[in-house]
Amino acid sequence: MEDKKMALRTIRIQGDPVLTKKCREITEMTPKIKELIDDMLDTMYEANGVGLAGPQVGVLKRIVVIDIGEGPVVMINPVILEKSGEQTGDEGCLSLPGKAGTVTRPNYVKARAFDENMEEYEIEGTELMARAICHELDHLDGHMYTEIVEGPLHDVTYDDPEE
Repeated sequence: MEDKKMALRTIRIQGDPVLTKKCREITEMTPKIKELIDDMLDTMYEANGVGLAGPQVGVLKRIVVIDIGEGPVVMINPVILEKSGEQTGDEGCLSLPGKAGTVTRPNYVKARAFDENMEEYEIEGTELMARAICHELDHLDGHMYTEIVEGPLHDVTYDDPEE
């Protein structure tokens, strides 16, 4: 088994124009995209995030990684097929560190995407997973949660057990 070295990418911060652009689809799996997936997962875990989208590391491709504590999910060219219900809660973003705000999202989401082998699959998520899918897919179209936040943002500390 080869030793994989961890590679962290710089997380782009709100105000960076890359975060406002629409991303392009990925047409084939390449060694460069595989490396991007590994780097995005490493970067997300290092930052204690639950999701990361291509533009957040400066790559305008339709790719997100999510891990809400149940193992990593790679979504390439994701599309939401169904959403229902409603949940309102705190949301934060690695591109706006130290801040959070109240956001209403669907409580159930069904999406279609390709995995790291370009195999198509469907995924269903509720609660945090539904929120994460919606949040990360927004990034692929150049949107951030601050556009739909209800009320002011507030400071958060990440050593808080609820974060």
